[in-house]
Amino acid sequence: MWTFIILAIDVIILYMIVPFVTTRILGWGVVSRGSAAKEVAFTFDDGPDPCYTPELLDLLHEHDVKATFFVLGKKAEQYPDLIERMHREGHQIGIHNYTHTPNWIYSPWTNRRKQVDRTADIVEQITGERPIMYRPPWGLLNLGDLISLRRSYRIVLWSVMVGDWKASVSAAQIKHDLLKKIKPGSIIVLHDNGDTPGADREAPLNMITGLEEVLKEIPGRGLKGLRVDELLNKEASRIGEARSRVNHHGQINL
Repeated sequence: MWTFIILAIDVIILYMIVPFVTTRILGWGVVSRGSAAKEVAFTFDDGPDPCYTPELLDLLHEHDVKATFFVLGKKAEQYPDLIERMHREGHQIGIHNYTHTPNWIYSPWTNRRKQVDRTADIVEQITGERPIMYRPPWGLLNLGDLISLRRSYRIVLWSVMVGDWKASVSAAQIKHDLLKKIKPGSIIVLHDNGDTPGADREAPLNMITGLEEVLKEIPGRGLKGLRVDELLNKEASRIGEARSRVNHHGQINL
């Protein structure tokens, strides 16, 4: 009996806890932020939603902000017109599983086939472009994900979170917390759907209201909102430019 209990604990530690520490605490194998000098990335999980996503897209268009949407495959199937609009308006579409269920309850093979690749197939059928970015629900990966998913997808977490999935977090609080936490290179996670486990259905309304005020203010800080892939490209370009200034003798080229 005790042998079985100890074995079960070892499996849990290896399958769940090790990847949690590796990714969420140490940041290995995932992207949580960039080092761009003047850009940030707004990302939105759990959609699309027929009520809130169109309003959010209108807001982003008004402020000329490109974002990344980590969508649920089931929602994408239900609302392909919203996926088409995201793509048409220049936003990046990433994967947030087919349903909003934690990866810890699946085998790596089942998760990839029935959640991740399935959603990628759906988005590709709608837009003609296959997603390359993946964010697991709640940011939880199992050990197999770190081996299998990283071969095909870039795993993206976040550096700024403000609890916007709860209706008790007001628009004013969301604005305050975002403006306090956002820094150059930040990857901000927000939610344009409120019917996932633990969320409040009406919460995205506060998010959109608070975000509107944030988008008015960040240009004054010299910041611009980009897609995650654009943010990382900006970072890579900056690093490349810095390296190009150093010649093979280790001297700085002025």
